[in-house]
Amino acid sequence: MKRRQLLAALAASPLAVSMPAFSFEGAELYPGEKTLYEAAKKEGFVVSFDTGPEWVNWKGLFRDFKQRYPEIDLTYNDIGSAATVFALEKSRRRPQADTAYYFAASAVDAVKKDVVAPFQPINFEKLPLVFREASGKWFTIHTLNVALLVNKKLVKSVPTGWADLLKPEYRNSIVYLDPRSTGVGQVIVFAAAYANGGSIDNIKPGIEYLGKLHSGGNVMRVEGTTPYAKFLKGEIPIWIGYENDGLKAKYVDGMGDAAEVIIPKEASVAAPYAISLVKNGPNPNAAKLWLNFTMSDVGQSLFAQGFVRPAIPNVRLALDAQSKMPPAPQLRPLDVVKASERNSEVSKLWAQAALGK
Repeated sequence: MKRRQLLAALAASPLAVSMPAFSFEGAELYPGEKTLYEAAKKEGFVVSFDTGPEWVNWKGLFRDFKQRYPEIDLTYNDIGSAATVFALEKSRRRPQADTAYYFAASAVDAVKKDVVAPFQPINFEKLPLVFREASGKWFTIHTLNVALLVNKKLVKSVPTGWADLLKPEYRNSIVYLDPRSTGVGQVIVFAAAYANGGSIDNIKPGIEYLGKLHSGGNVMRVEGTTPYAKFLKGEIPIWIGYENDGLKAKYVDGMGDAAEVIIPKEASVAAPYAISLVKNGPNPNAAKLWLNFTMSDVGQSLFAQGFVRPAIPNVRLALDAQSKMPPAPQLRPLDVVKASERNSEVSKLWAQAALGK
């Protein structure tokens, strides 16, 4: 597809982001920002793969990026992490994307397939080592965090941690996703391991803990796909899932005070979501401008408005966002490289402990 045809196709879809333009003003967000913007204006365009506007407040980042850089048009699609890597590989000879966003395990796959390029944005060095590829072929921009999502209409006493979930009062009350078929399920195993004296290198305590939840009769069921709609309908007392889903249910989708979101006090896991510069992408300067924006304090604080935690430590958040996501020092950064290497082991041991298979 010719570049002109691609741009026309993107503009015809519900992808284009347009805002009233005004000149770049004020202090630079980082040294060299204005120079990079001048280079990016010659391209005038950036294509951002897998950044659907309703997810993690991408729409807020699109809006503020366009306001700051009015001469750069930004388009996106929303195809999923694995599909993004597949699309990059398929179009490697004539890349259509400039940047790619995904769960970091897919970013690791993108590096293996040699479809992304090294770029170290601002604040790169502040990231935990496991939240970035050494040369910058991917880097974490926000996390999703394992939490206890509680419907207080169905649960008399809100649990504060993993140990509480073993109590008889929570019999037939707990739902979580299957580790054999979902990434969230796998992450939950690692979170349970950390909470019970283990680690990503020692998952046995987490497996044993989940086995106890099942043998004690406290697990209502294990789901194969997200039970978000069931949680909203009041069909699930306690869902071990991601913090952002609970916050969205509480503050956006009508549950209000009936929903409580708890990061387990013993420990939990922060699962990284990453972004990359596409190798040989058509608009490299505009892409770098966009990537820097996502990693700036401004961009990071906008993610928090989408109920996900910024990857950069100690970013100042708006008071409203702070109140919804208080500090959680017990969160452990997940090493997705090691986690990916243990997928089959986790699935096998969990099935034995939880299902007796």
